[in-house]
Amino acid sequence: MSDAVLTTLLVGVQIVYLVSVLVTIWFYTLPVNLVDRSATLPSRLPPIVLFYPVLRELEQTMRTTFTGMLRAEYPAGLLRVIAIPNDNDRETIVSLERLQLEFPFLEVLPVPATTHPSWNAVWDAWQANPKAYWWHHDKRKGDKDLPPKKTRQLIWAMYQVAPGNEDALLSYIDADSVVPADYWKTAAIGMQTYDVVQNTNITGNLLSSWPASFYAMDHIAWDSSLYKHMSADGRHPFYVLGKGLFFRFSDLLTVGGFHPWLTIEDPEIGMRMWTNGARLGVVESPLIEEVPATWRQGVIQRRRWVAGFFQSLSTPLTRMGMTPAQRFRARLNFVPCLSLAFNPIGFAVGIWVVVDQTQPNPVDFGLGTTVLSVGTMLLALTLMVWGMVQAGRMSRPVLPRVRDRVGYVLRVNLLFVLVYWLWWSIPLAQGFAMFRRDGGLVWERTEKRDANNALVRGDVLT
Repeated sequence: MSDAVLTTLLVGVQIVYLVSVLVTIWFYTLPVNLVDRSATLPSRLPPIVLFYPVLRELEQTMRTTFTGMLRAEYPAGLLRVIAIPNDNDRETIVSLERLQLEFPFLEVLPVPATTHPSWNAVWDAWQANPKAYWWHHDKRKGDKDLPPKKTRQLIWAMYQVAPGNEDALLSYIDADSVVPADYWKTAAIGMQTYDVVQNTNITGNLLSSWPASFYAMDHIAWDSSLYKHMSADGRHPFYVLGKGLFFRFSDLLTVGGFHPWLTIEDPEIGMRMWTNGARLGVVESPLIEEVPATWRQGVIQRRRWVAGFFQSLSTPLTRMGMTPAQRFRARLNFVPCLSLAFNPIGFAVGIWVVVDQTQPNPVDFGLGTTVLSVGTMLLALTLMVWGMVQAGRMSRPVLPRVRDRVGYVLRVNLLFVLVYWLWWSIPLAQGFAMFRRDGGLVWERTEKRDANNALVRGDVLT
C-alpha cells in the first residue's frame, strides 16, 4: 500500500475519532443545573407516588430495595409506594404480598391485560391527545396490543392513579434500585424550580465480577458524569435515566405519557418533555443499582439500550415536533455511546503513528497528519484519565475505603478500558440489528442477584 493511500485512510480514521472526542468535550462545556440539596424544604410538601414495576423478581432483591427505602424520610401521609407487577405474574405477586407484612407502606396494584376495561382510560386519553403521536400515526396507529414490559406497566398505573393526583410527583425505580436517604426531600426541593428531577446513578456491585466492574464504569462515565450536562440551562434535549427521577402527573398527562413501542422509554420521554418546555434538574445524590455479573447479560442489557437509542432518535423526533436543528442536537446525545467501539481503533492508530515516526524508515504521513493523530490521541487520553479520576470519586458512596477505590481504578485501568470499549461493538451491532427489524418489544430479563444486600444491611452507603 502506498504512503498516499495509507495517509488517506489514517486521516479518515482520525477525523472520525476527533469528531467523537470533540463532541464529548463539548458536552462537558455545557452548564449543569444541580438541585441544591441543602436548600430549605418547601412549606407545603408535595404528595409523591413511586411506581415499582417488577417482572418475575427475586423476593430478596425486592426486600433489599424496600429496606433501603426505610432510610429515606418523608411524611407517610404524602407518600405512596406502589408495586405494579403484571397480574399473571403470580409468583411475584405472592412475594410482594409477603413483603407487605414487613413493609406496611407497600401497595400492590397488578396490571391487567390490555383487553381489560380499565385500559379504556388509556385509549380515551391518547385519542384526545395528539402528543401521544404513536396512537395517531404510523404502522401501530390505534394498536392496543401493547408489549407486556415495564413501559406498559407504567402506562396503565399512571392513568389509574393520576385522577385526583394531578399535582403529585411521580417517580419510578427498578427492582434492584436503592434510593438515597434524601431521595424524597431533594425531589420536593428540586421540583420547585425544575419540571423533571433526576438523581445520578452508580453501581453497588462494582467489584462483584470483572464484567460488573466495567459495566459500573459505563454508569460512572454517563449517569454520574456526562449526563448532568444535558440539563444545560434548558437548552439541550435531555434523556432521563429510566429510574430515580420525578415528574408531575399533570405534565406527563399533558405530553401523552410513555411511548409503549420503544425498547426503552427513557430517552424518548425526556426529549418529549423537553420539546414541550420542560427543564431538567440533577441531584448529585446517587441511586444505587445492580449491574449484570456476566458478559452475556451485559450484551443483552446494552443491546436493548442501543436499540432504544436508535428508535428514539429516528421518527419520534419529528413526531414530537422538533425542528431540524433540535433533531441534530438530540442525536449528538448518542455520539459518546456510538463511538465507544471506534475509540480503541482511533487510539491505536495514533500510537502507531507516533511509534512509526521513531523508526529508521518511517511512513511519510506529513506534518499535518502526524499533528492530527497525536493531538487527537492526547485529547482522548485526557478524557480517559479524567474518567479514571471520576471512577475514584464517584465510587466513594459504595466503596468508602480508599484501598478499595484504588483497587477498583486499577482494575478498570486505561488499557483494559480500551479492550472493553472494543467489546462494545457487539451490543452496538446487535442493538442496531434489533432497531432495523423493529425488535426489542419482548422483554429480555437482566438477571438480578440481590447484589446490593450487603451495602444496605451493612449500612455501608455514605
